[in-house]
Amino acid sequence: MKHWFSDGAFRTIIRNSAYLGSGNVASALLGLLALSCAGKGMSPEMFGVLIVIQSYTKAISDFIKFQTWQFVVQFGTPALLNKNIQRFRNVVSFSFGLDIASGVIAVLGGMLLLPLLSHALGLDAKSFWLAMFYCTLIPSMTSSTPTGILRAVDRFDLIAIQQAVKPFLLAVGSIIAYFGHLGFAGFVIAWYASNLIGGTLFWWFAARELRRRNIHNALRPGLFETARQIEGAWNFVWTTNLAHTIWAARNSCSTVLVGIILGPAAAGLFKIALTFFDAAGTPAKLLEKSFYPEIMRLDPRTKRPWLLGLRSAVLAGGIGILVALVVVAVGKPVISVVFGYKYLQAYDLIEIMLSAIVVSMLGFPQESLLFMAGKQRVFLIAQAIASASYIVLLVGLSQAFGVPGAAFAYFGGQCLDVLLSLIPTLWAYRHRCLLKFSAPAEITK
Repeated sequence: MKHWFSDGAFRTIIRNSAYLGSGNVASALLGLLALSCAGKGMSPEMFGVLIVIQSYTKAISDFIKFQTWQFVVQFGTPALLNKNIQRFRNVVSFSFGLDIASGVIAVLGGMLLLPLLSHALGLDAKSFWLAMFYCTLIPSMTSSTPTGILRAVDRFDLIAIQQAVKPFLLAVGSIIAYFGHLGFAGFVIAWYASNLIGGTLFWWFAARELRRRNIHNALRPGLFETARQIEGAWNFVWTTNLAHTIWAARNSCSTVLVGIILGPAAAGLFKIALTFFDAAGTPAKLLEKSFYPEIMRLDPRTKRPWLLGLRSAVLAGGIGILVALVVVAVGKPVISVVFGYKYLQAYDLIEIMLSAIVVSMLGFPQESLLFMAGKQRVFLIAQAIASASYIVLLVGLSQAFGVPGAAFAYFGGQCLDVLLSLIPTLWAYRHRCLLKFSAPAEITK
């Protein structure tokens, strides 16, 4: 372990993860407080409807959005290292243009699709119009250019602040709605305002950081003309977009599908279980967010990035085991205190899903390693197979066994995801001498 920490890149990953962790711990606690107020302030059915509306808008945004943060890191980081400010400006401009275009398409698509799904989602007339209003939030959910900018300039501390501010506003709004007896509409408005303000803060941080570095006119949207100056831009963004769309089908749509198959109340229980799962998997997400920018600076033909990935996976897996044990010990009393005994069934789902935490945390470096190796399409195929299998499992097991069936399907989907990505990762490592690598000076020509 001493030798591991002698690696500067590994230390940087841990340091940046600590920055993000400071925000995520607060985020997780405040998020639970917001869900607690919503769960106690409404009936399980109306709580489920609120969760379905929030999950619907997130699913639409995840389906449409481009992973512009990855594009900024992939193409912008080498430009900054080589002090090629014009190229970095072009990268941000193209990324910003994609965010705007995808946001417009997503909000229109979400509004047009909602009337067709409203009955299946359990929305009455009043809930339908509040859901339609919530859809206007989608453009702020589709943009990730600010995240990419802050990661490229190594300002993970600002990301941590934003990650704490957004759930803080969500918790405050939920407390006001709960004690003010504002009901379903009050919670919808509180959650809407929190997400809008939190998203705007990200843009403000990014714009301020660009000004501080004298990088002007970067936040001017550009698409086709700007893309011509960045070789491989469209290929990269479409590949990562498809990969994220497949991810959305497996993750963001899970709660919506459970709501359609089993009703809003079941969707609420499933969401509580997913919240605990996401909180338990936070260490892996933090490591991934700091791992990706570091790995893109390394030569894939050497052993170093692969050993870095192995060390990060072992570290995340060990943390995952500890977190799972903690969740087993405190999960039931936390749910009963935070949400009330009427939601205690969610603990049964958490017990089923816990094993997937360790599996997913062990496999977190694989996506970044495959992107580093230029194997985006191979990763896309693996994700497509895993996601299609998960959807089949989710529908079949939910209909057969109810909400516990959905939890078993989620566990199976996580295992398939890691196993199918492991095969091309091992192949890329064994054939690493054949991989291409462009030094920063070459990239910016």
